[in-house]
Amino acid sequence: MNSRTLVRKVRRKQLLLQEGEICQYKMFVAEGLLKTYYIKDDGSEHILGFATEGSWTTDGQSLKNQTVSRLNIEAMEDSVVLLWTHEHISHLVNTIPGLKAYTQDLISRSLYSSYERILSNISATSEEKYQEFVNKFPDLLNRVPLHLIASFLGVSRETLSRIRHAQMKQSH
Repeated sequence: MNSRTLVRKVRRKQLLLQEGEICQYKMFVAEGLLKTYYIKDDGSEHILGFATEGSWTTDGQSLKNQTVSRLNIEAMEDSVVLLWTHEHISHLVNTIPGLKAYTQDLISRSLYSSYERILSNISATSEEKYQEFVNKFPDLLNRVPLHLIASFLGVSRETLSRIRHAQMKQSH
């Protein structure tokens, strides 16, 4: 790391980005767990994603265009996050061989993952969505409260509880 990399220790429930702010950093989770979410006018929270150790998160549109964010990024556990400004990331991408290809690969995978999530949301049953989550993120089941998993899946907490109960019955 160099002097332009900020290392920030954040506490559980601490916001790294709050709706209404301009996103200043691309964030890499070295330790811990973050969630990205949107709050509707009625106060309900909608989870867009989780960032675990070894993954990146940001509000790319706000960061790149320096526009006000509609998102919140919050630590779900005490975490250690590495932060880079848009300018610094751009400089690194242009000066470090291979980083541009790595960054483009990350963006492509993120876009593909978003398409998969949209397709799942419009075509999969609640049971199928939950099974996809279990298959993709098995380590999150013990780290994320059920109501947040339900929000991420776009189902009610009651529906998720019913699905989990039915699966437990089947496995016995």
